[in-house]
Amino acid sequence: MRRFDSLSEVRREIAAGTVSCQQLVEHYLDNIARQENLNAFLEVWPEEARAQAVAVDAKLAAGTAGKLAGMVIGLKDVLAYEGHALQSSSHILDGFKSLFTGTAVQRLLDEDAILIGRQNCDEFAMGASNETSYFGPVRNAIAPDRVPGGSSGGSAVAVQADMCLASIGSDTGGSVRQPAAFCGIVGFKPTYSRISRYGLVAYASSFDQIGTLTRSVEDAALLLEVMAGPDQFDSTVSQQPVPAYSQELAPAPQYRIGYIQDCLVRPGLNPEIKAATETALEQLRGQGHVVEAVEFPYLDFIVPTYYILTTAEASSNLSRYDGVKFGYRAPDVTDLESLYKKTRSQGFGPEVQRRILLGTFVLSASYYDAYYTKAQRVRRLIKEKTDELLRDYDFLVLPTTPTTAFKIGDEDRDTLAMYLADIFTVQASLAGVPAISVPNGLDSEGLPIGLQVLSGAFREQQLLAFANSLAQTLAPEVA
Repeated sequence: MRRFDSLSEVRREIAAGTVSCQQLVEHYLDNIARQENLNAFLEVWPEEARAQAVAVDAKLAAGTAGKLAGMVIGLKDVLAYEGHALQSSSHILDGFKSLFTGTAVQRLLDEDAILIGRQNCDEFAMGASNETSYFGPVRNAIAPDRVPGGSSGGSAVAVQADMCLASIGSDTGGSVRQPAAFCGIVGFKPTYSRISRYGLVAYASSFDQIGTLTRSVEDAALLLEVMAGPDQFDSTVSQQPVPAYSQELAPAPQYRIGYIQDCLVRPGLNPEIKAATETALEQLRGQGHVVEAVEFPYLDFIVPTYYILTTAEASSNLSRYDGVKFGYRAPDVTDLESLYKKTRSQGFGPEVQRRILLGTFVLSASYYDAYYTKAQRVRRLIKEKTDELLRDYDFLVLPTTPTTAFKIGDEDRDTLAMYLADIFTVQASLAGVPAISVPNGLDSEGLPIGLQVLSGAFREQQLLAFANSLAQTLAPEVA
């Protein structure tokens, strides 16, 4: 069976009678088994997927199928699905099964999506390479000695390597967009609060947002259309109405586009990524768009601000994992204090421990004002400046990542280098605005390059329409 790049392609072949949902599921199950060495899936649900496929085929024949009938989806291991294991790729949640289904996942099921399995990720979504997982690193399908990016690395590779049509991930500071860039696919993070976080394991609650990894922008639009909207279980979710994103992908004839000049002169920026970004900007000028350089004076403060705030929130959120009620419990304990200490030191990996300790430090009485309060003020400045630019321009365009996929183990010894891999993605997360990464060609080693586009809050409709035209002209065939 050939690889499908969008649900519309699948539905056309189903309508023509050349493929069925049952055949699709078998195709993806075969690909998962054949590429087990990539370590993208932690658990596969073959019998459930087959049963769902039979039911969806029947609905398609009866004309009662939902919007996602024919779409086979994988779930990052941070999304709750009742009766299924949920571990955040961590030892500390060994044996835990979700007691409920999260809102976003339920909405996928309600529209007849077929869920095929649980995907590997950085432990508690903390990482930019998918090397911090308790279950080992995920490998990039294009070059298995290289990382897929993180934290949604397994989700990205599953789409890249044709193990499912789409994946649902989470994006705290670039965890959907960065692996999408490394794997040559589309990674989309909507506005903060656009999709309910009920059923999403918390890392940093004021940043976390469910996102999508797909082969086409039209599938990202359709998935957003299905998952977005008010939810009685999440008091932070937006009450704004949900447009029919998938029906409104025609771009305007001309846009005002800004690009941050400082991003293109960063010393750590790969020259080939710089050249690809500049070529894309020239192409946009040639299409009649207004493309101008803009100043963003806070670029050097983005990564420190992000890590102070997210580690503080992680310190609070992860305090619930103590070995008392669920998950891993250290066997050699003598009292309550040793239970806490040994369970957490044995159950959490080094990167999660590092971030919990950093967060506890910045929240401590002696340093709260010096770090946490100051970082909140800087976050407001970053948000206000980003919002100001997005009032003057329809979109901001910048590279998704400073480098292409690096080799497994390369950044593991340099924590700062790993954190700086997020330098271009965390701006959208700090400001809470939507952002998308689309493929922008390959470097000289054949590794994918990503181009990132930001728009104003709740302007996903315009962002997706622009990104759709961009993806079709920049690099229509990458992964």
